[in-house]
Amino acid sequence: MSTLPPFPWSSCKASTSVVPLGDYLHTHGSSLARKAADAPTPPDPDLKQQCASHAVQAQAAQGWIKSRFESCQKRPYDLVLRDTRGTTTLGRLKFDQWILGFSYDGSRRVDYVASIENIWVQPIPTEDATKWRVGQHFRQSINASTSDPNPQVTEPQTKERDELLGVWDRAPQWALTYTSPDRGPLFAQGNQQRVYSTVVMDLTASSPNSTPYGGGVDNYHSSVRYDYAGRPAGKYKGTVFTAARVELVMSQKDPAAKESALHIYDALNRPERTFASWPGKTVPGAKEPLHRIIDPDKVEANRDNSIDECRKVWGNYAGSGLECDEYPFASTEEGSLKGDNRFSVRLIDGPDNRKGGEYINAVYTLNRVLNGDPFYVKITN
Repeated sequence: MSTLPPFPWSSCKASTSVVPLGDYLHTHGSSLARKAADAPTPPDPDLKQQCASHAVQAQAAQGWIKSRFESCQKRPYDLVLRDTRGTTTLGRLKFDQWILGFSYDGSRRVDYVASIENIWVQPIPTEDATKWRVGQHFRQSINASTSDPNPQVTEPQTKERDELLGVWDRAPQWALTYTSPDRGPLFAQGNQQRVYSTVVMDLTASSPNSTPYGGGVDNYHSSVRYDYAGRPAGKYKGTVFTAARVELVMSQKDPAAKESALHIYDALNRPERTFASWPGKTVPGAKEPLHRIIDPDKVEANRDNSIDECRKVWGNYAGSGLECDEYPFASTEEGSLKGDNRFSVRLIDGPDNRKGGEYINAVYTLNRVLNGDPFYVKITN
């Protein structure tokens, strides 16, 4: 078998046009023909609709990562079946592969809902498409070098599904659940029970008379992290898709934090307007990620240093109602003590400064941003 670009398809000499599998099964008297009542209900139709609207990203090996808790892959296939000698075309097979991924804030678990849908066939007159098959084969591995001690993942009992096309047409979806056992709260001892795992799926397609399709190895990749990190993560344990882009979005039109937003905007886009000032200054966060730090002593040291920088520029501002705002944040590795002077401090309204802090803390807890995790900052108008 081989992949083909979309229409037109001139290499197949079939006497019939490509038709939906259901129509083919009905005309060929197959007992696998789907009944109307058998049509499945998607577990999350909104995610499927959003995934379809991100078609380019959804076709990639990692799919479209909506958030740290939702991901999806929609990958269309257009295959040519050839005999075992590779000289005779037996037909054409088209279908969509879907994988919906769900991780959880509050549970060391990840679910995948996989399916083969929208199947079309075009066999030559002497070929029987009711005997064609498609398979999805999941496998999982643990990165022990980045995980905490004794990392474990419990895999689902069924990890493979290799079916006749008619079976897929009748029951397109199946589900897999992976979990990581925990040993209770050990984060106070420095053990967050982090397990970094990769789930991979291989796709196969075959028929009794054809050469098996060999282009489906590593068809899908999903990188996940299980943790029991405690209070800094929000809910004490959970699972995330590590490829998700975590982003703090603030608006200059937000009356509660407009000064904070303007300060960050200037630091990212007009650094010459910020202090400390030096030629060629750039500040990370938009294209270069920031990285969270959780150690309260390091956070406080960054904050104290930033306050000292504010006093160097504006003197004693006590009693003014203003506070020293810093960017990158004191809770990041890129804070003012990093040593590269790629930071900015500014006096802003006290409540505005505190509201900005609330926003960043919400991003941390809602996305399970742990120590060292990357995230980005975006300022809108």
